Amino acid sequence: MLEAVSALLPPQTYFSIREVSQLTQVKAYVIRYWETQFSALRPARRESGQRKFTQKEVDVILKIKELLYDKRFTIAGARQFLKREVRRGPPSSGLT
Repeated sequence: MLEAVSALLPPQTYFSIREVSQLTQVKAYVIRYWETQFSALRPARRESGQRKFTQKEVDVILKIKELLYDKRFTIAGARQFLKREVRRGPPSSGLT
């Protein structure tokens, strides 16, 4: 599911919180709350204070959404899962 949504994203460098909210179907206030709970989600800010989300951060939001809504993780459980996933690194293709 994650790859399908990522493939549909417009080719932009940065996304506003409104665009991210529409793309991920997660309310903006929920995304702002997740920023306080997940260290992997720290968007840069413009001089005006607006958040600038990258493709990587949109992918993190989609992963958090999957963990919390689909797999029914708690916030603490999702945080631990993401930390373990970062330590393990990206999944290898097995073609080496």
